[in-house]
Amino acid sequence: MARPRSAGYDDHRGQILAGAARLFATRGYAATTMNDVAAACGLSKATLYHYVRDKHDLLAQVTRTHVQRLEALVAGVLARGLAPQPRLAALIECFMAAYADAQHEHRVLTEDVKFLQPGPQREVQDGQRRVVDAFAATIAAARPDLAERPVAAALAMLLFGMMNWTFTWLRTAGPLSHEAVARMVSELFFGGLPAVRVPPGAPLSQQAPPSLARARGPMKPVKPLRRAPAAARR
Repeated sequence: MARPRSAGYDDHRGQILAGAARLFATRGYAATTMNDVAAACGLSKATLYHYVRDKHDLLAQVTRTHVQRLEALVAGVLARGLAPQPRLAALIECFMAAYADAQHEHRVLTEDVKFLQPGPQREVQDGQRRVVDAFAATIAAARPDLAERPVAAALAMLLFGMMNWTFTWLRTAGPLSHEAVARMVSELFFGGLPAVRVPPGAPLSQQAPPSLARARGPMKPVKPLRRAPAAARR
């Protein structure tokens, strides 16, 4: 018979995932040990293993939980029944607000999915693709002439390219708030969307949309220094 969970189990698990995300984001996944996570969370290693099996499982839980949160945001916006342009603006606003509250988790999602084992990696990437697909479908609804071609998915990835790397430079205590930048992203995107033309010879869309982890610009922005990666340790 399985041991029942304590009343504070979910709260403790959330604190562990947040602490692990902070360490993975600042030190690097490979350089972070389970001892580091236990110490950062004020737990014994034995207690930590009550919540996760190992470091692979810990990374899977951090990324899976963050993607599930993003999918819940999408579902909440879609349930409001907005017209395409207000719907996309609401998605941008919600995602920028989520990024402000989960910068470490988002950094782990964009950089450390490659360390996941095959099963959890597929699960996380499938969730990411559903998120991208929702953005692409909204863009296609705003521009129906793009609906049957891969242009809408490409535009969704360009949009994520604007949002996904704000964690490298946008600070909560800085001169610009995440809300203000969300408005800038919307205005920039909607200002340019009417000018987009279908490239000559663009095929009908057959590909699944890529994942959020690949929504990066042509040049990787400068990031805060991390501790040099060490061999992966458990």
